[in-house]
Amino acid sequence: MTATPSPAPTTVGEVTTVQPGTLYLVATPIGNLEDISYRALRILQAVDAIAAEDTRHTGKLLAHFQISKPQLSYHEHNQTKRIPEILDRLRAGQAIALVSDAGTPGISDPGVPLVAACGAAGLSVVPVPGACAAIAGLIGSGLPTDRFCFEGFLPTKGKERRDRLAQLAQEARTVILYEAPHRLRETLQDLANHGGDQRPIAIARELTKRYEQFWRGSLSEAIATWTLENPACPIKGEFVLIVGGVLPVAHQPTEAEIIAALADRMTQGMSRSAASREIAGQLNLPKRSVYELSLKIPD
Repeated sequence: MTATPSPAPTTVGEVTTVQPGTLYLVATPIGNLEDISYRALRILQAVDAIAAEDTRHTGKLLAHFQISKPQLSYHEHNQTKRIPEILDRLRAGQAIALVSDAGTPGISDPGVPLVAACGAAGLSVVPVPGACAAIAGLIGSGLPTDRFCFEGFLPTKGKERRDRLAQLAQEARTVILYEAPHRLRETLQDLANHGGDQRPIAIARELTKRYEQFWRGSLSEAIATWTLENPACPIKGEFVLIVGGVLPVAHQPTEAEIIAALADRMTQGMSRSAASREIAGQLNLPKRSVYELSLKIPD
């Protein structure tokens, strides 16, 4: 399979104009309207049409920025019908912008099949990056960002949910989840049941909006805090959960390994007591228990 090249940009000064036959994936604000980029506004003003998850919601955004463009509804319930229509428009030379209700298209929304269809048809796709709740939550969590995985919304019930939770219980990377308010309590408890209630978690609520909130602690603390009617932590709005990865379990030496280490020290001339003290300190074990094991070594 050959790669589909992006169209050569046409520039006016340093401003790139839209290209015909191109799908633009335009990120929109997740709350604060000031988070839209100059480039996103320019693209939305210049394309021939805008494919939107909810045309009423996007219509309010466009009206705020005084943009008047035809909209196409594109969502999970009509994508099978709508994708061929969008492809035909692109083949005819139209430039089309794809937007989701909030944030970056293709992240937990129906954008992926359309992008895949464009790729298979040899049509150009250009991302216009911007706000993303997953990344905003991650960087504000205080948890490791060098390795992370995005899970979106968990399956809501049954074996599929249990299997996914079991996988996440072994995940060493930071995990990013989206959750609805009415399932928050259940999800916190399920995460604790499967992966242990001492895993660190950050809960981000209403990101970039007026009542934005970050809460940080362990899963057990989160359950105690967010399962009560706590005015400081209302279960309202949109939630991003950032869960710390599982830490590697330190090797626990066997009795035979401890005795061997003691014997090695004693053959080097250390007394039984001194050898026990050193090994106990290295392994963070009670000195008495190590000394009792040393008694199994003949003089």
